[in-house]
Amino acid sequence: MNEQILINVTPQETRVAVLEQGAVQELHVERSSNRGLVGNIYLGRVGRVLPGMQSAFIEIGLARAAFLHVADIWAANKNGEQKPIERILHEGQTLVVQVIKDPIGSKGARLSTQISIAGRLLVYLPGEQHIGISQRIEDEAEREHLREKVHQLMPEGETGGFIVRTVAESATDEELTADIAYLVALWKSIVEASRTAAPQSLLYQDLDLALRVLRDLATRDTERLIVDSRETHQRMEAFAGRYMKASAGVLEHYHGERPLFDLFAVEDEVGRALERRVDLKSGGYVIFDQTEALTTVDVNTGAFVSGRSFDDTIFKTNLEATLAIARQLRLRNLGGIIIVDFIDMDSAEHRNAVLAEFNKALARDRTRVSVNGFSQLGLVEMTRKRTRESLAHVLCEPCPTCNGRGEIRSAQTVCYEVLREVLRSARQFDAKEFRILASQSVIDRFLDEESSSMTMLEDFIAKPISLSVESSYTQEQFDVILV
Repeated sequence: MNEQILINVTPQETRVAVLEQGAVQELHVERSSNRGLVGNIYLGRVGRVLPGMQSAFIEIGLARAAFLHVADIWAANKNGEQKPIERILHEGQTLVVQVIKDPIGSKGARLSTQISIAGRLLVYLPGEQHIGISQRIEDEAEREHLREKVHQLMPEGETGGFIVRTVAESATDEELTADIAYLVALWKSIVEASRTAAPQSLLYQDLDLALRVLRDLATRDTERLIVDSRETHQRMEAFAGRYMKASAGVLEHYHGERPLFDLFAVEDEVGRALERRVDLKSGGYVIFDQTEALTTVDVNTGAFVSGRSFDDTIFKTNLEATLAIARQLRLRNLGGIIIVDFIDMDSAEHRNAVLAEFNKALARDRTRVSVNGFSQLGLVEMTRKRTRESLAHVLCEPCPTCNGRGEIRSAQTVCYEVLREVLRSARQFDAKEFRILASQSVIDRFLDEESSSMTMLEDFIAKPISLSVESSYTQEQFDVILV
């Protein structure tokens, strides 16, 4: 598949781009000031039980209480009988919980007591007994073989279940044994910590984004894994050498002058992924609108005319749009309910062909996707599992000028773009000083929250950097002047 993974690291954020055949398919962003919570395990305290909703609010030390539904409580579903939540939890009670969905918008994090800890080859389920196999491993004989192998490798007297990940299909017994030992020992340390920890304590934090790339994104199809930070490269090398030796061979440290994301044209792709409109090569286009409830996708012919018939034009535009939509869902990390409005097709044969092509394009998605087909209104209804914020929600904020109807890049995002531009200019030109012209909100952030980032960059390039407010600039506008 010719897959490459690029990792751009700065002290403020880590960005990951997954490329297939040279085209960016996925973007992941993690900021040091706001790391994702999915996978984290806490000693939570029950704040309020809601029998009418069969849910509870759990305090885990965040600004908003997290949400726990009875269906996500292991004790409530034991032995096939579901107990009401008021018979299981009471206010002030402590329990070990895991975040399964990050806080999104005004909603708090979603929790579960059904703990799962991911390793490279296996996912450990301390509260379960069964051994499940990844759905991507389709051969029934191979599934049964892996299930039996993991069962035999389980240490004597240990309990708990496992899910065998796709990458385990070619793993050796030694690798599986090491993964089992690591996960069992990790869970024991979490249990031990929970006995003495104060309520709302963090018991376990998932790996940072760079190491999760090795664990979750790198596969046998990954030809190159390029990281532009020497320190991060060394950490990844050590992690790969211990847990995933196959990935160590594709790790590369990039030390070129040109920024890594510029070299592979990823920076431009980030900008395009924040726009509503995506142009198709034929002249048609697709519009993406993300709301709190759902995401709508609208396909239009635009300037495309196939030269044969109007039906043929519509069919070809819809076919081309299936690939673009599937890629953009991954790129923008759009989740939840998604409604796709393909251009109306009279022919059932055309509708079936478009749906088949759409499902084929979605098959490459790592995230679970369910497509319900065309509705009576001619819309394709689908869902895509949402566990973290979309790319737009990470990089943008509601526009104050239009009262939230649109979005602009946040002051924090613009600050990081300015820092990258100063570094880029310092490598190209031998200036005595660099002057940043930007809006008041961006300059204020450089003087306060990002002052240490500015100092670090000044020390790195060994040149002074001055700041100047340009009142006519919007928050997204800035200039770097060479003095």
